[in-house]
Amino acid sequence: MNSYRALMKMDSELHSPALALAEEEEADMNDWKLPLAFMKKRHSEKIEGSKALAQSWRMKDRMKTVSVALVLCLNVGVDPPDVVKTSPCARLECWIDPLSMSPQKALETIGANLQKQYENWQPRARYKQSLDPTVDEVKKLCTSLRRNAKEERVLFHYNGHGVPRPTVNGEIWVFNKNYTQYIPLSIYDLQTWMGSPSIFVYDCSNAGIIVKSFKQFALQREQELEVAAINPSHPLAQMPLPPSMKNCIQLAACEASELLPMNPDLPADLFTSCLTTPINIALRWFCMQKSAKLVPGVTLDLIEKIPGRLNDRRTPLGELNWIFTAITDTIAWNVLPRDLFQKLFRQDLLVASLFRNFLLAERIMRSYNCTPVSSPRLPPTYMHAMWQAWDLAVDICLSQLPTIIEEGTAFRHSPFFAEQLTAFQVWLTMGVENRNPPEQLPIVLQVLLSQVHRLRALDLLGRFLDLGPWAVSLALSVGIFPYVLKLLQSSARELRPLLVFIWAKILAVDSSCQADLVKDNGHKYFLSVLADNYMPAEHRTMAVFILAVIVNSYTTGQEACLQGNLIANCLEQLSDPHPLLRQWVAICLGRIWQNFDPARWCGVRDSAHEKLYTLLSDPIPEVRCAAVFALGTFVGNSAERTDHSTTIDHNVAMMLAQLINDGSPVVRKELVVALSHLVVQYESNFCTVALQFIEEEKNYTVPSPANTAEPGNLTPVSPAIPRLRSVNSYTNIRAATTARNLNKSLQNLNLNEEGGQGAFSPGNISTSSSASSTLGSPDNDEYILSFETIDKMRRVSSYSSLNSLIGVSFNSVYTQIWRVLLHLAADPFPEVSDLAMRVLNSIAYKATMNARPQRILDSSISLSAPASPTSKGTHIHPAGGSPPTPSGSSSSLTNEVPKPPPREQPASRPPYTPTLGGQAQPHSHQFPRTRKMFDKGPEQGTEDGDDPGGHRNYICPALQTGLCDWSAKYFAQPVMKIPEEHDLESQVRMERQWRFLRNTRVRRQSRNITQRGIARLDDQIFINRNPGVPSVVKFHPFNTCIAVADKDSICFWDWEKGERLDYFYNGNPRYTRITAMEYLNGHDCSLLLTATDDGALRIWKNFADQKNPEMVTAWQGLSDMLPTTRGAGMVVDWEQDTGLLMTSGDVRVIRIWDTDREMKVQDIPTGADSCVTSLSCDSQRSLVVAGLGDGSVRVFDRRMGPNECRVMTYREHGAWVVKAHLQKETDGHIISVSVNGDVRFFEPRSPDSVNVLQTVKGLTALDIHPQANLFACGSMNQFIAVYNSNGDVISNIKYYDGFMGQRIGAISCLAFHPYWPHLAVGSNDYYMSIYSAEKRLERR
Repeated sequence: MNSYRALMKMDSELHSPALALAEEEEADMNDWKLPLAFMKKRHSEKIEGSKALAQSWRMKDRMKTVSVALVLCLNVGVDPPDVVKTSPCARLECWIDPLSMSPQKALETIGANLQKQYENWQPRARYKQSLDPTVDEVKKLCTSLRRNAKEERVLFHYNGHGVPRPTVNGEIWVFNKNYTQYIPLSIYDLQTWMGSPSIFVYDCSNAGIIVKSFKQFALQREQELEVAAINPSHPLAQMPLPPSMKNCIQLAACEASELLPMNPDLPADLFTSCLTTPINIALRWFCMQKSAKLVPGVTLDLIEKIPGRLNDRRTPLGELNWIFTAITDTIAWNVLPRDLFQKLFRQDLLVASLFRNFLLAERIMRSYNCTPVSSPRLPPTYMHAMWQAWDLAVDICLSQLPTIIEEGTAFRHSPFFAEQLTAFQVWLTMGVENRNPPEQLPIVLQVLLSQVHRLRALDLLGRFLDLGPWAVSLALSVGIFPYVLKLLQSSARELRPLLVFIWAKILAVDSSCQADLVKDNGHKYFLSVLADNYMPAEHRTMAVFILAVIVNSYTTGQEACLQGNLIANCLEQLSDPHPLLRQWVAICLGRIWQNFDPARWCGVRDSAHEKLYTLLSDPIPEVRCAAVFALGTFVGNSAERTDHSTTIDHNVAMMLAQLINDGSPVVRKELVVALSHLVVQYESNFCTVALQFIEEEKNYTVPSPANTAEPGNLTPVSPAIPRLRSVNSYTNIRAATTARNLNKSLQNLNLNEEGGQGAFSPGNISTSSSASSTLGSPDNDEYILSFETIDKMRRVSSYSSLNSLIGVSFNSVYTQIWRVLLHLAADPFPEVSDLAMRVLNSIAYKATMNARPQRILDSSISLSAPASPTSKGTHIHPAGGSPPTPSGSSSSLTNEVPKPPPREQPASRPPYTPTLGGQAQPHSHQFPRTRKMFDKGPEQGTEDGDDPGGHRNYICPALQTGLCDWSAKYFAQPVMKIPEEHDLESQVRMERQWRFLRNTRVRRQSRNITQRGIARLDDQIFINRNPGVPSVVKFHPFNTCIAVADKDSICFWDWEKGERLDYFYNGNPRYTRITAMEYLNGHDCSLLLTATDDGALRIWKNFADQKNPEMVTAWQGLSDMLPTTRGAGMVVDWEQDTGLLMTSGDVRVIRIWDTDREMKVQDIPTGADSCVTSLSCDSQRSLVVAGLGDGSVRVFDRRMGPNECRVMTYREHGAWVVKAHLQKETDGHIISVSVNGDVRFFEPRSPDSVNVLQTVKGLTALDIHPQANLFACGSMNQFIAVYNSNGDVISNIKYYDGFMGQRIGAISCLAFHPYWPHLAVGSNDYYMSIYSAEKRLERR
């Protein structure tokens, strides 16, 4: 913070405000315009699908109420003894006055009416009336209904208005045969007869008593059953198990202590009226309220005349019913817990209707001091705000009645639904992220039924679903699914985009809907959308995504879509300009013929594989990846092979093999999986090739590159000196692993370093990017083929001509693919190499088990006495003892975390310990036999060869990368939302703004200093001992961080505070070294690129802060580079504004990579026989300047073809060019320096140098300051000289400050800061120092 304040202060002193602002804005704008490299989702996310949410919306046990018992105990004309009725009193039963006709006729009419009222809600049920019954009649009725209903639900409706109130003992009353006595009927008996599942409706005073008794009896029943279960002699033990009462629902008119209302304006069976004729009673009740006076002319008689039918939504009565349904559904959804809502409002149509109407009963009856009771109990809903919307809708409807009835005017529809949609829209547009779900959601569901509002409702529903998977789950739980499924039968074109969007959202969250779609022929809808070229590409993309989900591992879907011509449709869209459409078309093709041969042959007939080849060079990595997936499943079918199909498979394999050096690890991972399908398919052929390579590898010695420094080496690497780097790198790699595994690997590491006589040191262990096994759990068996064996095989296959063996010609497809897999096993990206190691080891395992069962038996190795190690270095683990290899740690270290030295242990070799002999042994030249073989016992070896289960440890046909599931996440996430980086108020944007302001200040302040001229540059502002010998050093352009690379690790220092920030392992193999580094996106979210002399490029993020360093990506920038200590290694130059990366080194080309496409865009031949030692480019002029080992400096124009792009060659240097620099200005010069110390200035258009300066001889390192016209030379003779552009020495540095004048070591690397006058110097004595212009100059 202090340095920030100092910058601010300095800022105000140096510049006039107006000028400062103008420049700041200009530079600031440039920063905003610069593209960012490697910041796409595929770099920042793990390539895997989202965790599937448990979907609870599907009713696992949908139910129907199939039988209804209507038990009426009215005894018309005789009042029960315990009820004193008022006069006048409520009399109507089912809207009939029982006293208006004879008692028997009244009873029958009321029974018939009640049945009609229920039939409005459930017409298909079986109804049985029991009017003024006896106990036996009730028993007979209930048992017969249960018998017929089987497992379905039965309803028991009890009206007890003509009998005494229920008793506290749990009894209701019926009659004797002569109607001379009231007979009690125990609820316990009723439970037994009714069974479960059942629903009970009690319309009588004190009805709450029945609910309580019911629960007590149910509990008692369960306790009796528990006793019977323990005691076999218990009488219940022999009885069939009675059903549990948990599935029973009860609705009671009032609490245990309440009487029913007797208001003469109300019906006597008010509760039943609310449950069965809700609109009628709601309107009457509305008219009885004081507020009804506001609607003149509306009387109770008029209400009877409301035109229309309840089930016709276009009529006044039907519309009111529709609004009532929407409102009660909405109240329930907002108030009830989700699972209870599902059970009561979505499981059974009749139960749902009764409970919706029960909400009305609660509202009306509470106004008469009666509290209806339910079991399960509901939270109170009578005060919910949505009731006001109901009152308004009733008010609007009733106010029209007089004119409609008297004058016949047209009915004006209610604005209710339009207003609720507006409320929903307001919620969508105005709300914040974390809030309660919108209460209108169930209303949106109802609105889908209306053609008038459907388009708007679908649009809003789509916008809601776009909020994320939680919104989709919520909509499904409301019950949206059957509605949107039904809408697929609509032919309205305007609904297509909306329905496609909604279905894409649903299937991205819950793919199990594929079966429902195929069952209802819904797939045809999406096939027609895909085939419709007038549909925008976005909608066709969603349609093809939906189809890809339908055919995913679902044979019925594959058959249906194959008949629907899906393959031909997809092939037509392969060249669409929309990348996401191309990607999903390829995935869809890959899935339709996955393990489905008819689709594969349809693809063959349409030349699908050949059409997919064009996508293998697509500019978008995800599209290339999808094409590889499709071709992989194309060859991965397990059906019988004909010669024709084998030829096709070979053709596909060779096309895929061309992607071996693709720049994107996502593509290469998919490539391994695609080739693994081929390997499984042609297993025996690959086993033969594997044996051939194994034999060859044993008999061939690869010349291993030396590790020590040689005189010609320009970036000297020290001999392996024991150092504490293991612990250092470990402390900084806060690996996402369990503590136990990490500690175990640390123990092993330390043991080996102390006891292994220096054999185990990060410098001389075969490192691999593959030992971090994705194989699975830590207790997995080790690999058969170690990384060294595979790496050596790879190099053998490059150098030697293998003899044809066992009838497989050397150049057969299988040999070529084996080579490709060997190459991929040495991939710099760990996840790629892991997958390839699994495939290779599976074949090696099969090959050796098939080929050598006899040899194992003959060797007569006993389990207890392991053979002593031979000079070949075969390692056989002692029986019973697990090897000391930290295999646990290698499995658990996640792939994103950089791999520290323990990963270098190939999983099949135990570390060298003194028990194996004092000296380190050579790599394993023979096939190491693993414990796996011996665990099973030698005599089983022969059978094991035929056992397909054995090799499944490494590979199975289901090997996959998660690409498709990861791609599907796009549809589950919001697509309409502004990305965070474009949201002006977001934190991401604020942080970026802060960084860009910081950049501007650094540029301006450093420019003020350099413009005045630098007189000296020898003030040592930083010195520290680096953990390894510095070989490359790179300043961060804008913060105070400096990266220092040694042979295989990178250390980060804060040069202002003098602190070490991080130290981690780069993951390059033992015989390679880091030769170049670049900061990518230095102006913003910085990434670090490291280049090693085997041609591999790795990109890291989260370094130098408190997070785990993570590998973003890695690829083989240059192939066929042989690591040598004398060469230039790999040199790179980075253009941020174009996203192009220039790479060269010990090769004859300059390869240009487009980091946006992650592919090679150009190979420029250097036309020389020596290596490229330095690269510099200028994007404005499209020029690339290369310095070479033969002393020449060559200028290339990358806009021209490969034969004419070399526009100038300067041959004035007599020796190795240390640095060639192209100044970035429009007329910038080329400055080049050779190892002899001659500095030459060239004007790109002129054939000769325009200026020459002589500096020190024996240069080992040199850098040129891009702003200050300074250059610094480092010499083997242990000093640094800093020159200005006139060739004058401004500083000579020979000693360290403060170390009693200790002499500087031989200079191994140096670098200027891109802006400040700072020079970083690394020397062979491990020290890293930074020199600056005089401090007083900076602070002036």
